Amino acid sequence: MTGEKKINIVLAGQGNAGKSSVFNYLTGLHQHIGNWAGKTIEKREGTLFYKGYTIDVFDLPGIYSLTTYSVEEIISREFIVQQKPDFVINVIDSTNLERSLIFTLQLLELECPIILALNMLDLAKKKGITIDFNKLQSIINAPVIPTVASRGKGLANIIDKVIELKEKKPDHGINRYGKEIENCIEQLTAFLQDINLPYPARFIAVKLLEKDSDITKLVLGKKPEILEKSRQLCGNLEEIHGQDSSVVIADERSHLAAQITREIEKITKKKEISLSDRLDAITTHKIIGYFVMILILGGMFISVFSFGNWFSSWLGTIFKDWSDWWNSNVGNTFFASLGWAAIESVLSLVQIALPYILPFYIILYFLEDWGYIARISFLMDHLMHRMGIHGKGCIPFIIGFGCNVPGCLACRIMESKRERFITALLVTFIPCSAISVIIFGLVGKYVSILWAMGLYLFAIILVYIAGWLSSKIVGGEPVELIMQMPDYKTPHLKTIHYQTWDALKEFIFIAAPVVVISGIIIQAINLAGWMQAISSFLSPVTVNWLGLPAITGILLIFGILRKELILVMLAAFLGTTNFSDVLTSQQMITLAIVSMFYVPCVATISVLWKEFGWKKTLTICILETLGAILLAGLIKRILDFVF
Repeated sequence: MTGEKKINIVLAGQGNAGKSSVFNYLTGLHQHIGNWAGKTIEKREGTLFYKGYTIDVFDLPGIYSLTTYSVEEIISREFIVQQKPDFVINVIDSTNLERSLIFTLQLLELECPIILALNMLDLAKKKGITIDFNKLQSIINAPVIPTVASRGKGLANIIDKVIELKEKKPDHGINRYGKEIENCIEQLTAFLQDINLPYPARFIAVKLLEKDSDITKLVLGKKPEILEKSRQLCGNLEEIHGQDSSVVIADERSHLAAQITREIEKITKKKEISLSDRLDAITTHKIIGYFVMILILGGMFISVFSFGNWFSSWLGTIFKDWSDWWNSNVGNTFFASLGWAAIESVLSLVQIALPYILPFYIILYFLEDWGYIARISFLMDHLMHRMGIHGKGCIPFIIGFGCNVPGCLACRIMESKRERFITALLVTFIPCSAISVIIFGLVGKYVSILWAMGLYLFAIILVYIAGWLSSKIVGGEPVELIMQMPDYKTPHLKTIHYQTWDALKEFIFIAAPVVVISGIIIQAINLAGWMQAISSFLSPVTVNWLGLPAITGILLIFGILRKELILVMLAAFLGTTNFSDVLTSQQMITLAIVSMFYVPCVATISVLWKEFGWKKTLTICILETLGAILLAGLIKRILDFVF
């Protein structure tokens, strides 16, 4: 057999359907994470080698429809139409079949080759739900494969079916709506036959009746008179049904999904309340739920602190004699000093940052895969409304504890521009993992864990105040919280492993080079004798107002690149990771506060710029920097009475 045999498949599905588990199982280590061209939405693609085939797998963003309400939805439908994959694997949550089928019906309208992965059958069984997937297969005339992606069950069957049907042309069933709607679709389809459009004629006809803005613009450029006909037909539908035509189509599609669900789904009476329901009764309780949340999140941070301290100390014993060896064997020349600066920067990064970042991401992704993060959003909805946003804003906040960059990007889950901006602004106040390195590695380790936890509490209070003020300045009202509450499920360790590695790759491949280059530059500045001049120039702020060593001025400048650089370079410059020898408790807390709240890192600034423009971004940077310096100076003076 000659020539390479290739197949392209894409994974499409709604949020929490198990799409990530399918992707990680199929692609393993052969996956790449990037951004879609011209977008800041994450792009995931990987490769699978199976039975002599090279199978490229693309993971589309989790979406609930193929409309143009979000960037993710536009990306997904344009990718399917333009790239023409061999198959679209529609991952369906078996525990929410009716809602999932609404999206499936829209995929069928695109007339692309579809295979349904009926996922989470184990959870459906626990709920007393049985699904006749053979009957579903006959209704839509597309393969339906039962799967339990978290355990890898049925996923090989999907690829076997892909290979089997590779050369066959799909002939899926067409979902038929009510008589009035079908009549409108037929009339519009007839008008569309003589023009060349990238989408199927029936799909365009349906979207015109839904008043889809992108499709309307597309048709306007090809045959404007069709729009007059669609407006007329929309008016007819609205006169018959008494509501907007887009609502009529959505209602009809929901009705069709409900009808199919009734035919294939059987629910038996459960003998006892499920474990998930029992947990929900506790974790979403209006009083107990908050104590559980505090207990879980508090335990998370204490675990990170305890493990980080132990791991950091253990690494310190390994690295403690390296400097003497370097000086003895390489010497103290200019270039030798620069070389040691590079090595010491890496060692400091590994010793100070990695021990705290690694456990943080593992626990965060564990809670997310378990299903608890959505419960936090539910509990916090009332409080978040007082800040001008709704409970879903908790998700960017929690992600922001890992890194502010994906935290800001996650603000797209908010429904309005107003809420997206306020949420992104507040995310920049969230102590990310880089700040956590400073809090745990400096305050927690050398002052006390109570002071470290106090800084997190202080950050939360400041976020609340900033949110309240922002909502008053920006104006408008927050929308109500509408989001799916996924079932609790056993966390999939392989998924957590991949998610943690994706987060650590950014730390390893981006932070490490920045740390090394910055360490070399600072050492070169020091050897050239410029350090004193720069430190003196900044001393009115760093020394006189903040009460910090003069060297911290230049460290705060480089800290804009990566916040953990402040602590890493301080250790490298002072030649010790025992900060209690060079800083007082008061100075440690002051340095932590100014690091927490001054200008966001470069990566976060770039995201804010792309999302909200340079004017808003510049305003945020200036106000936060001035505010952080003022706040840290005031707290320093209060601490004078404590220490």
